[in-house]
Amino acid sequence: MLNEKKLSNLNWTKTNGMLPAIVQDSCSYEVLMHGYMNKEALLQTQENGLVTFYSRTKNRLWVKGEKSGNYLKVLKVLTDCDYDTLLVIVKSIGKTCHLGNKSCFFSDEYNVNFLDKLENIIENKKKLDVSNSYTTHLYKSGTSRIAQKVGEEAIETILAAMKKNKNELIDETSDLIYHLIVLLHDQNLTFNTVLNNLRKRNEKQ
Repeated sequence: MLNEKKLSNLNWTKTNGMLPAIVQDSCSYEVLMHGYMNKEALLQTQENGLVTFYSRTKNRLWVKGEKSGNYLKVLKVLTDCDYDTLLVIVKSIGKTCHLGNKSCFFSDEYNVNFLDKLENIIENKKKLDVSNSYTTHLYKSGTSRIAQKVGEEAIETILAAMKKNKNELIDETSDLIYHLIVLLHDQNLTFNTVLNNLRKRNEKQ
């Protein structure tokens, strides 16, 4: 959330008391939507932890998801260098767009978005009892078997590289990453947690 110093630096005069607020997904980094916040909306957003806009058509505060239940849980609020625009990092609950899409922007799907979608599918398989699902079967087999599969796929990836077979290397690497994600979710972790750790390591170098 914005601290007192950054709050006091916000340029409300330049924007006629209404700051543009861009909402971004914390995992996929996808821009979900855009709205406006006045001082009261920003204060409520910071206090309640749910994205709250000022609706210019309804002339009132509007909590995103108040009717649909598709709330946007606030993780962080940032400002740009001119202090006249907000970037709100969120964890989205359900579909953000009223048309049933994750994002209000019809953008091409990037690889990072697909990785986030894949993780959601893998995580949801933990809660389902689907007899023909390989992922569900893996979860039921337990941590030892999942870890064993990661080891097997790692060896096959190495062998493909030693043979200098690029197509086989791509296939085996895909299998390795898939099983690694299953293992992480088996331990209630995500691939994003690993990426954050890599970023922290890079900052120390």
